[in-house]
Amino acid sequence: MKKWMRSVGVFVLLVFLLAACSTDQPGTKDTEEKTEGTDGDVKIGFSISTLNNPFFVSLRDGAQTASDAAGYKIVVVDAQDDPSKQINDIEDLLQQDIDVLLVNPTDTSAVVAAIESANQAGIPVITVDRSADGGDVIAHIASDNILGGEMAGQFIADHLTEGGNVVELEGIPGVLATRERGEGFHNIVDAVDNITVAANQTADFDRTKGLSVMENIIQGTKDIVAVFAHNDEMALGAIEALEAHDMLQDVIVVGFDANDDARIAVKEGRMAATVAQQPELISKYAIETATKVINGEKVDEFIPVELQLVTE
Repeated sequence: MKKWMRSVGVFVLLVFLLAACSTDQPGTKDTEEKTEGTDGDVKIGFSISTLNNPFFVSLRDGAQTASDAAGYKIVVVDAQDDPSKQINDIEDLLQQDIDVLLVNPTDTSAVVAAIESANQAGIPVITVDRSADGGDVIAHIASDNILGGEMAGQFIADHLTEGGNVVELEGIPGVLATRERGEGFHNIVDAVDNITVAANQTADFDRTKGLSVMENIIQGTKDIVAVFAHNDEMALGAIEALEAHDMLQDVIVVGFDANDDARIAVKEGRMAATVAQQPELISKYAIETATKVINGEKVDEFIPVELQLVTE
């Protein structure tokens, strides 16, 4: 009986030792899971100002396509045009073991605090389409908004040989794109003696607000001959207002972004022109830049994306 008990004890001990040796050997399941698919281990965080706008939807889709091609995982969060939400979103992304943070700021000033949090966490930051007023940003990828505003202003100036009153619909206050597109536009039209910017009001890059703001301007401004909107959504809203007052045939409307609805409006002759950004290309450059940063390569501080003027 004792001999049998000793045999059982030896057998149990051998099983235990074999199991222990098995778990200590290299090439186990845990190790394989960590090493399998190295590219897939790269995680990109992308905070977008809003997805309630076709341009930024294209920006997101372009980033997703480029990330998939690179074998990266990308986590996209929508700030819904709320600076406080964007700060919280970025703080959440920083807790998700991301390798690079892409930011499309809702507010160029408010976002600085979140970028500084990423700096403290050692996460490289790349701004996309809109820049930030501070923090350590390794690269900024965008179209030249001043040049785009100048293109719009020049188109209007070229078509208003007799001059007249022009309306400017501005984007979200505090956003660099708003300031730069307006600056470029005024660089041109302010130098033309017979063109007057008779009204300029913000419509927050929003189509519905573009409609309502344009309605109000029509009530108080006479003889409008042109409208420049800082984006297509506001331009399309302005077109609705002008159509409702049977004025569109006498007014040149120029937008910015060249989203699908704007391109259709240009083709139909309802919009005279739009300045085309290339959001998918902006995102592609962002992912390519992130790859260089991850690999320790040097990148340019500003990476421009070409603009085009879309006309009928």
